[in-house]
Formats: sequence, C-alpha cells, structure tokens
Amino acid sequence: MKNTRFMQRGGLLLRAEHWGSPTAPLVMLVHGFPDTPHSWYGVAEQLVDAGYQVLMPWLRGYTEDSAKRDAAYDLISCAEDLAAWCNELGQPQAHLVGHDWGAVLAQIAALHATQADQPLWQSISLLAIPAFYPLLRSTHALPSLPKQLKLSSYMAHLQSAQSWRWVSVDHAAWVEKTWQRWSPSWLFTPDDIAEARATLSHPNIAWAATRYYRSLFTPWRASTRQVYALMSKPIRQPLLLLAGRDDGCMHSGFHERLTKDLVGNSQSHLLPGVGHFLQAENPRMVADYVLRFITTQKR
Repeated sequence: MKNTRFMQRGGLLLRAEHWGSPTAPLVMLVHGFPDTPHSWYGVAEQLVDAGYQVLMPWLRGYTEDSAKRDAAYDLISCAEDLAAWCNELGQPQAHLVGHDWGAVLAQIAALHATQADQPLWQSISLLAIPAFYPLLRSTHALPSLPKQLKLSSYMAHLQSAQSWRWVSVDHAAWVEKTWQRWSPSWLFTPDDIAEARATLSHPNIAWAATRYYRSLFTPWRASTRQVYALMSKPIRQPLLLLAGRDDGCMHSGFHERLTKDLVGNSQSHLLPGVGHFLQAENPRMVADYVLRFITTQKR
C-alpha cells in the first residue's frame, strides 16, 4: 500500500510518503539537502518487502505548502516534526534512519525526545553524517580536519540570505553540479535527479532549504543553544553509521576517525563504490545493512 499523508503543524501543511501495512513495525527514512524522499524509494521497497511500513517525510520547507518565510526552520522544530509524524500514525515507536540533514535531525530527535523508560526511537541510523558527540571530545579526527573544512566550505556560501537565488536558478542547475561533486563515482541519470531539481527550482523552497544552514550559526536563539547542548551528548539508542568511501562532501577519513570514539551499542561501516547519496546509488546494499541492524533490535 502506498499513499501520501499530510499533517498540520506550526501553521504548515507537512507531507510524507507512506508505504506498507499500517500494522507493521515503522521505519522512518529522512532525506537531506539538496534532495527529496525520492532518493529513498529503492531502500523503502526492500524494507516493505521485509515486513516493515515506511514513512518518508518531506522536511519542512521542501514542499510549497511548508515553505513560508515566517515559519520556524530551527533544527529543534524540524526534529520535533519527526516525532509528530509518529503520533500522527499512532505509532509509539519507530526505527529512525536519516541521510545528510536527515541524519542531523535524527540525532537531535533521538537526544531531544527520549523518554526515560521507553525511547520513542528504537534505533538510529545515520547516513553520510557522523555522530555529533565525538566532534567535541575526539583528537583522532584532527589529521583529517583540514580536508573536511575544505569540503565543508559550501556551508559558508549558504550563510548568505541570497543563496537561494543561485541554488534555484536555471532549474536548480547548482543541485546537479553538487550531486556530481558529492557522489563523483555515480553516473546518475536525469530521472534520478529530476525531483530534486524540480523541487529546489522553487525560490521559496530553495530559501527554506538553505535556511537550515543559517540556523546552525544563530547562538543568540535559545533553540540554537539547545541544539549545541544536545550535540555534546552521546546517543543512547542503538546506533548505525553508514558512509560512502567516495563521498565528496564528508571526507571518509574524517568520518572513520570519528568513529573511534563511539560509545555504547554502535557500529560503523564505510561502503565501497558509493559517495554521499549512497542510499540512491546502491539501495540494495544500504537496505541490507539497515535491515540487518534493525532486525537485531527489540521491537
């Protein structure tokens, strides 16, 4: 069963793609930037075939009905949307899988919404983005830091309030160039990237999507300070990290070195032959890792 779900929240109409039986265990797949839920479809099909239901929410701001200049795009509000989707579906628990910004929000959601006796999120899987807390206490990653800072320089450009203009211009040609740079070994087709380009060619959506980056550097806001505080805490849920060896956005050496300081029930894998958009490049491989991981956790 496949359908589109809608949810009113914070004055916005949010949208999600819902696949599978509503009585099956829930896996939530969260996309990043510059992307849409479309990149999860190959993974979602395999999860549904394995007996799970899958929800793929569009992040707030990535649909015309949720891209409002006066709306909140702080990371706490965006992470709280994920828990709200569980409530909307009547699901007290779910496995949370995030890619890029989805991985950032998955960590915030895990740290922000954990109940004392029964975590809402049964497991957390992060694609292409490492866990936060080793960043603040690790010295292992220092040799790879200069390379990573160079790869992350695009974030400085996105601090401009006008960055949406060059993201959206020419039917979001910047998006295609970014995919090529971040997944250099993937010969993606125009169909693979069509939805991402069509989505981010809308000026209001491009503004909202780039607003996520600007929200990272607003320490005068209480919600931003709350994010900083959460980043220093280890994730208590079972944690899976997957990254592509060919990632042109997050240096694989930097990612690998950070995993040396993971604690608790966690595991990390660098996947060969894929880059930043690993779930779209090789959905079978990614689905296999996710399924092996979540099936070992208590339902």
